[in-house]
Amino acid sequence: MTVSMNKFLLLFVLAGLVFSCKSKPTSLSGDDEKVDGHDFVEFFQPMKLPWQATDTILRRKEAEGSIISYKVFTQLVPDSTLTKLFGRELKPKLYAIGKVSVPKGESYLFIKAATASRKALYIVCFTRQHVFAAARPVLYSDNESGVSGIAAMDAKYTLTLTHQRKASGGQAYFKRDAYIFNEDGGFRLILTESNEAKTKVPPIYNPIDTFPRKHKFTGDYVQDKRNIVSVRDGKDVSHILFFVHFEKAEGTCNGELKGEARFISANTARFRSGGDPCTVDFTFNPSGVSMKEVEGCGNHRDIKCFFEGYFERRKEPKPKPAKKKS
Repeated sequence: MTVSMNKFLLLFVLAGLVFSCKSKPTSLSGDDEKVDGHDFVEFFQPMKLPWQATDTILRRKEAEGSIISYKVFTQLVPDSTLTKLFGRELKPKLYAIGKVSVPKGESYLFIKAATASRKALYIVCFTRQHVFAAARPVLYSDNESGVSGIAAMDAKYTLTLTHQRKASGGQAYFKRDAYIFNEDGGFRLILTESNEAKTKVPPIYNPIDTFPRKHKFTGDYVQDKRNIVSVRDGKDVSHILFFVHFEKAEGTCNGELKGEARFISANTARFRSGGDPCTVDFTFNPSGVSMKEVEGCGNHRDIKCFFEGYFERRKEPKPKPAKKKS
Protein backbone atom coordinates (compact mmCIF):
# COMPACT_ATOMS: atom_id res chain seq x y z
CA MET A 1 0.00 0.00 0.00
CA THR A 2 2.84 2.36 0.94
CA VAL A 3 4.67 1.64 -2.33
CA SER A 4 1.52 2.38 -4.33
CA MET A 5 1.01 5.66 -2.49
CA ASN A 6 4.63 6.69 -3.09
CA LYS A 7 4.27 5.95 -6.81
CA PHE A 8 1.08 8.01 -6.92
CA LEU A 9 2.74 10.95 -5.17
CA LEU A 10 5.74 10.73 -7.50
CA LEU A 11 3.49 10.80 -10.58
CA PHE A 12 1.59 13.77 -9.11
CA VAL A 13 4.80 15.73 -8.49
CA LEU A 14 6.16 14.94 -11.96
CA ALA A 15 2.91 16.03 -13.57
CA GLY A 16 3.05 19.27 -11.61
CA LEU A 17 6.61 19.91 -12.76
CA VAL A 18 5.71 19.27 -16.39
CA PHE A 19 2.74 21.63 -16.14
CA SER A 20 4.81 24.38 -14.49
CA CYS A 21 7.49 24.08 -17.16
CA LYS A 22 4.92 24.41 -19.92
CA SER A 23 3.23 27.37 -18.23
CA LYS A 24 6.34 29.53 -18.47
CA PRO A 25 7.62 30.31 -21.99
CA THR A 26 11.29 29.68 -22.66
CA SER A 27 11.42 32.12 -25.57
CA LEU A 28 9.54 35.12 -26.96
CA SER A 29 11.83 35.59 -29.94
CA GLY A 30 9.71 33.88 -32.61
CA ASP A 31 7.34 35.85 -34.82
CA ASP A 32 4.84 32.97 -34.80
CA GLU A 33 4.66 32.78 -31.00
CA LYS A 34 1.15 32.94 -29.54
CA VAL A 35 1.60 34.60 -26.17
CA ASP A 36 -0.95 35.89 -23.68
CA GLY A 37 -0.36 38.53 -21.01
CA HIS A 38 0.38 35.96 -18.29
CA ASP A 39 3.05 34.23 -20.38
CA PHE A 40 4.57 37.55 -21.37
CA VAL A 41 4.91 38.76 -17.75
CA GLU A 42 6.21 35.38 -16.56
CA PHE A 43 9.02 35.45 -19.14
CA PHE A 44 10.75 38.29 -17.25
CA GLN A 45 13.16 37.53 -14.41
CA PRO A 46 12.23 39.09 -11.02
CA MET A 47 14.36 41.97 -9.71
CA LYS A 48 14.80 43.02 -6.10
CA LEU A 49 13.98 46.53 -4.89
CA PRO A 50 15.41 49.09 -4.61
CA TRP A 51 16.68 48.93 -8.21
CA GLN A 52 18.33 51.47 -10.47
CA ALA A 53 19.96 51.71 -13.88
CA THR A 54 22.15 54.35 -15.48
CA ASP A 55 22.22 55.05 -19.21
CA THR A 56 25.22 52.71 -19.49
CA ILE A 57 22.62 49.93 -19.66
CA LEU A 58 21.79 51.21 -23.15
CA ARG A 59 25.29 50.35 -24.35
CA ARG A 60 25.37 46.96 -22.64
CA LYS A 61 25.20 43.77 -24.74
CA GLU A 62 22.17 41.66 -23.81
CA ALA A 63 21.86 37.87 -23.83
CA GLU A 64 20.22 36.31 -26.88
CA GLY A 65 17.80 34.47 -24.60
CA SER A 66 16.26 37.80 -23.50
CA ILE A 67 15.10 38.79 -27.01
CA ILE A 68 11.41 39.60 -27.55
CA SER A 69 10.20 39.69 -31.14
CA TYR A 70 8.57 42.91 -32.30
CA LYS A 71 5.49 40.95 -33.39
CA VAL A 72 5.06 39.32 -29.97
CA PHE A 73 5.55 42.67 -28.20
CA THR A 74 2.95 44.47 -30.32
CA GLN A 75 0.41 41.67 -29.73
CA LEU A 76 0.15 42.92 -26.15
CA VAL A 77 1.54 46.48 -26.11
CA PRO A 78 0.44 49.29 -28.49
CA ASP A 79 3.08 49.88 -31.17
CA SER A 80 2.82 53.61 -30.46
CA THR A 81 4.88 52.91 -27.32
CA LEU A 82 7.87 52.45 -29.64
CA THR A 83 6.96 54.61 -32.63
CA LYS A 84 7.00 57.80 -30.53
CA LEU A 85 10.79 57.45 -30.27
CA PHE A 86 11.70 55.19 -33.19
CA GLY A 87 9.12 56.11 -35.85
CA ARG A 88 7.08 53.61 -37.86
CA GLU A 89 9.82 52.59 -40.25
CA LEU A 90 12.30 51.29 -37.66
CA LYS A 91 11.57 48.12 -35.70
CA PRO A 92 14.03 48.04 -32.79
CA LYS A 93 15.38 44.87 -31.23
CA LEU A 94 13.73 44.28 -27.86
CA TYR A 95 15.26 42.72 -24.75
CA ALA A 96 13.66 41.68 -21.45
CA ILE A 97 15.69 43.29 -18.64
CA GLY A 98 13.60 42.24 -15.64
CA LYS A 99 10.38 42.77 -13.71
CA VAL A 100 9.07 44.03 -10.39
CA SER A 101 5.71 42.61 -9.29
CA VAL A 102 3.50 44.09 -6.59
CA PRO A 103 1.95 41.33 -4.41
CA LYS A 104 -1.65 40.89 -5.62
CA GLY A 105 -1.11 43.91 -7.85
CA GLU A 106 0.47 45.17 -11.07
CA SER A 107 3.79 44.15 -12.64
CA TYR A 108 6.44 46.56 -13.93
CA LEU A 109 8.48 45.22 -16.85
CA PHE A 110 11.75 46.85 -17.91
CA ILE A 111 12.44 46.43 -21.64
CA LYS A 112 15.36 47.71 -23.73
CA ALA A 113 14.75 48.77 -27.34
CA ALA A 114 17.70 49.28 -29.66
CA THR A 115 18.50 50.22 -33.24
CA ALA A 116 21.85 51.20 -34.73
CA SER A 117 21.17 54.91 -34.10
CA ARG A 118 18.95 55.01 -31.00
CA LYS A 119 18.47 53.06 -27.79
CA ALA A 120 15.93 53.38 -24.97
CA LEU A 121 14.88 51.68 -21.75
CA TYR A 122 11.13 51.42 -21.17
CA ILE A 123 8.96 50.63 -18.20
CA VAL A 124 5.79 48.75 -19.22
CA CYS A 125 3.04 48.14 -16.68
CA PHE A 126 0.61 45.20 -16.71
CA THR A 127 -2.36 44.96 -14.35
CA ARG A 128 -2.99 42.14 -11.90
CA GLN A 129 -5.07 40.52 -14.67
CA HIS A 130 -1.99 40.71 -16.98
CA VAL A 131 -3.48 43.38 -19.22
CA PHE A 132 -1.36 46.25 -20.59
CA ALA A 133 -1.95 49.45 -18.61
CA ALA A 134 0.79 52.02 -19.34
CA ALA A 135 4.31 52.51 -20.69
CA ARG A 136 6.93 55.21 -20.96
CA PRO A 137 10.64 55.55 -21.80
CA VAL A 138 12.83 56.08 -18.73
CA LEU A 139 16.28 56.33 -20.37
CA TYR A 140 17.28 57.10 -23.95
CA SER A 141 20.53 57.53 -25.82
CA ASP A 142 19.88 60.81 -27.65
CA ASN A 143 20.20 63.16 -24.70
CA GLU A 144 21.96 66.42 -25.42
CA SER A 145 25.70 66.41 -24.92
CA GLY A 146 26.83 66.34 -21.29
CA VAL A 147 23.52 65.00 -19.93
CA SER A 148 23.28 61.61 -18.23
CA GLY A 149 20.32 59.76 -16.77
CA ILE A 150 19.37 57.42 -13.93
CA ALA A 151 16.13 55.43 -13.60
CA ALA A 152 15.26 53.92 -10.23
CA MET A 153 12.40 52.21 -8.39
CA ASP A 154 12.25 52.11 -4.60
CA ALA A 155 10.59 49.67 -2.20
CA LYS A 156 7.31 51.62 -2.43
CA TYR A 157 7.25 51.22 -6.25
CA THR A 158 7.96 54.90 -6.87
CA LEU A 159 9.68 55.46 -10.20
CA THR A 160 12.35 58.18 -10.10
CA LEU A 161 14.01 59.62 -13.20
CA THR A 162 17.09 61.80 -12.72
CA HIS A 163 18.88 63.85 -15.38
CA GLN A 164 22.30 65.24 -14.57
CA ARG A 165 24.36 67.71 -16.53
CA LYS A 166 27.61 69.60 -16.18
CA ALA A 167 27.68 73.28 -17.02
CA SER A 168 30.57 74.85 -18.91
CA GLY A 169 31.94 76.18 -15.62
CA GLY A 170 32.07 72.70 -14.11
CA GLN A 171 28.96 73.00 -11.94
CA ALA A 172 26.85 69.83 -11.64
CA TYR A 173 23.07 70.22 -11.92
CA PHE A 174 20.27 67.70 -11.62
CA LYS A 175 16.53 67.44 -12.19
CA ARG A 176 14.63 64.60 -10.53
CA ASP A 177 11.03 63.59 -11.31
CA ALA A 178 9.14 61.00 -9.27
CA TYR A 179 6.14 59.05 -10.61
CA ILE A 180 3.63 56.57 -9.24
CA PHE A 181 1.36 54.30 -11.25
CA ASN A 182 -2.33 55.10 -11.22
CA GLU A 183 -4.76 52.79 -13.03
CA ASP A 184 -6.81 55.77 -14.21
CA GLY A 185 -3.96 57.96 -15.42
CA GLY A 186 -0.88 55.80 -15.99
CA PHE A 187 2.40 57.10 -14.55
CA ARG A 188 1.57 60.28 -12.65
CA LEU A 189 4.17 62.89 -11.71
CA ILE A 190 4.13 63.46 -7.92
CA LEU A 191 7.39 65.32 -7.25
CA THR A 192 10.03 67.38 -9.03
CA GLU A 193 13.34 68.38 -7.49
CA SER A 194 16.23 70.38 -8.92
CA ASN A 195 19.31 72.21 -7.72
CA GLU A 196 19.08 74.66 -10.61
CA ALA A 197 18.83 78.24 -9.38
CA LYS A 198 15.37 79.70 -9.97
CA THR A 199 16.96 82.58 -11.82
CA LYS A 200 18.64 80.19 -14.23
CA VAL A 201 16.35 79.05 -17.02
CA PRO A 202 17.43 75.69 -18.51
CA PRO A 203 17.48 75.52 -22.31
CA ILE A 204 14.66 73.83 -24.20
CA TYR A 205 15.96 70.79 -26.06
CA ASN A 206 14.05 70.25 -29.30
CA PRO A 207 14.52 66.55 -30.21
CA ILE A 208 13.24 66.99 -33.80
CA ASP A 209 15.02 70.25 -34.62
CA THR A 210 17.34 68.75 -37.26
CA PHE A 211 14.65 66.64 -38.98
CA PRO A 212 13.62 67.46 -42.60
CA ARG A 213 11.13 70.31 -43.16
CA LYS A 214 9.81 70.01 -46.71
CA HIS A 215 6.08 69.81 -45.89
CA LYS A 216 4.24 73.10 -46.40
CA PHE A 217 3.32 73.32 -42.70
CA THR A 218 6.72 72.43 -41.26
CA GLY A 219 8.59 75.06 -39.30
CA ASP A 220 8.72 76.57 -35.82
CA TYR A 221 5.70 78.31 -34.30
CA VAL A 222 6.15 80.45 -31.19
CA GLN A 223 4.46 82.61 -28.61
CA ASP A 224 7.81 83.40 -26.98
CA LYS A 225 11.10 81.62 -26.28
CA ARG A 226 9.49 79.24 -23.74
CA ASN A 227 6.29 78.40 -25.64
CA ILE A 228 6.88 76.66 -28.96
CA VAL A 229 5.37 74.22 -31.44
CA SER A 230 7.95 72.65 -33.75
CA VAL A 231 6.75 70.75 -36.84
CA ARG A 232 8.80 68.51 -39.13
CA ASP A 233 8.17 66.07 -41.99
CA GLY A 234 6.34 62.83 -41.22
CA LYS A 235 6.53 59.52 -43.03
CA ASP A 236 4.36 60.92 -45.86
CA VAL A 237 2.42 64.10 -46.73
CA SER A 238 -0.56 63.06 -44.58
CA HIS A 239 1.58 62.93 -41.41
CA ILE A 240 3.78 65.37 -39.50
CA LEU A 241 6.14 65.04 -36.55
CA PHE A 242 5.76 67.63 -33.80
CA PHE A 243 7.28 68.76 -30.52
CA VAL A 244 5.43 71.05 -28.10
CA HIS A 245 6.82 72.82 -25.04
CA PHE A 246 4.84 75.36 -23.01
CA GLU A 247 5.26 77.18 -19.71
CA LYS A 248 2.37 79.08 -18.14
CA ALA A 249 1.61 80.87 -14.87
CA GLU A 250 5.19 82.12 -14.45
CA GLY A 251 6.63 78.68 -15.09
CA THR A 252 4.51 76.86 -12.49
CA CYS A 253 2.37 75.07 -15.08
CA ASN A 254 4.32 73.29 -17.79
CA GLY A 255 3.76 70.73 -20.51
CA GLU A 256 5.73 68.89 -23.17
CA LEU A 257 4.64 66.47 -25.88
CA LYS A 258 6.32 64.82 -28.86
CA GLY A 259 4.68 62.59 -31.44
CA GLU A 260 3.21 62.08 -34.89
CA ALA A 261 -0.04 63.69 -36.06
CA ARG A 262 -2.20 62.69 -39.03
CA PHE A 263 -4.16 65.17 -41.15
CA ILE A 264 -7.92 64.74 -40.73
CA SER A 265 -8.66 67.67 -43.05
CA ALA A 266 -6.75 69.93 -45.42
CA ASN A 267 -5.26 72.04 -42.62
CA THR A 268 -5.94 70.14 -39.35
CA ALA A 269 -3.68 67.37 -38.03
CA ARG A 270 -4.64 65.23 -35.04
CA PHE A 271 -2.37 63.49 -32.56
CA ARG A 272 -3.83 60.35 -31.03
CA SER A 273 -1.81 57.50 -29.56
CA GLY A 274 -2.91 54.00 -28.61
CA GLY A 275 -2.83 53.35 -24.87
CA ASP A 276 -2.89 57.07 -24.09
CA PRO A 277 -6.11 59.12 -23.96
CA CYS A 278 -4.24 62.28 -25.01
CA THR A 279 -5.62 63.82 -28.22
CA VAL A 280 -4.47 67.18 -29.63
CA ASP A 281 -5.51 69.01 -32.81
CA PHE A 282 -3.21 71.36 -34.75
CA THR A 283 -5.00 73.70 -37.17
CA PHE A 284 -2.70 75.55 -39.55
CA ASN A 285 -3.02 78.77 -41.54
CA PRO A 286 -0.33 80.61 -43.54
CA SER A 287 0.83 82.62 -40.54
CA GLY A 288 0.45 80.26 -37.58
CA VAL A 289 -1.09 77.25 -35.87
CA SER A 290 -3.84 76.83 -33.29
CA MET A 291 -3.39 74.01 -30.78
CA LYS A 292 -6.34 72.47 -28.93
CA GLU A 293 -6.39 69.63 -26.40
CA VAL A 294 -9.35 67.45 -27.41
CA GLU A 295 -8.94 64.75 -24.78
CA GLY A 296 -7.06 64.48 -21.48
CA CYS A 297 -3.27 64.85 -21.74
CA GLY A 298 -2.65 64.89 -17.99
CA ASN A 299 0.35 62.56 -18.30
CA HIS A 300 2.19 65.24 -20.32
CA ARG A 301 1.38 68.45 -18.41
CA ASP A 302 0.62 69.90 -15.00
CA ILE A 303 -2.93 69.51 -13.80
CA LYS A 304 -4.13 73.13 -14.10
CA CYS A 305 -3.10 73.86 -17.69
CA PHE A 306 -3.78 72.48 -21.14
CA PHE A 307 -2.25 72.11 -24.60
CA GLU A 308 -3.94 75.09 -26.23
CA GLY A 309 -3.32 78.49 -27.79
CA TYR A 310 -2.23 80.18 -31.00
CA PHE A 311 1.43 80.20 -32.12
CA GLU A 312 2.82 82.44 -34.85
CA ARG A 313 5.05 80.99 -37.54
CA ARG A 314 8.66 82.03 -37.18
CA LYS A 315 10.38 83.12 -40.37
CA GLU A 316 13.24 80.86 -41.32
CA PRO A 317 16.59 82.69 -41.47
CA LYS A 318 17.88 83.11 -44.99
CA PRO A 319 21.10 81.18 -45.66
CA LYS A 320 24.15 83.39 -45.83
CA PRO A 321 25.57 83.71 -49.35
CA ALA A 322 28.76 81.81 -49.94
CA LYS A 323 31.89 83.92 -49.97
CA LYS A 324 33.47 84.30 -53.39
CA LYS A 325 36.97 83.04 -53.76
CA SER A 326 39.49 85.81 -54.40
